[in-house]
Amino acid sequence: MKVAFATQDLKRVDAHFGWAKNIAIYELSTEGGEFIEAIQFEGDLQEDGNEDKLAPKLEAIKDCAILYVAAIGGSGAARVVAQGIHPIKVPQPEPIAELLDKLRDVLRGNPPPWLRKVLAKENKGRERSFDFEDDEEVQHG
Repeated sequence: MKVAFATQDLKRVDAHFGWAKNIAIYELSTEGGEFIEAIQFEGDLQEDGNEDKLAPKLEAIKDCAILYVAAIGGSGAARVVAQGIHPIKVPQPEPIAELLDKLRDVLRGNPPPWLRKVLAKENKGRERSFDFEDDEEVQHG
């Protein structure tokens, strides 16, 4: 599953989605997270009401399941959700590595319903394999 992070320094989630200089994208599994790419954005990113600045960011995260942000405007959030991406707001700057660890632990445990839905969508089309070697034959009496 791909996860995006709005970041100014590529180390922490410390940016408003619309104002972020960078979007860091990671591939996450129950084994760990792998850095995929950092997409940089130029120009006047702090101009409120400039919806055009969101288009390249929405394009950059289109394959992601989750987006971590320090903040996100209403229209930005609506557009992110419309793409099937779950935005998560962090209350204060938090290291990306720690967020990946927390999310991996959630994946290993009992994910909330919205995350189970994301995982089901991610696994759609993949064949499920079952290992029957350990199964014992059950006698019915």
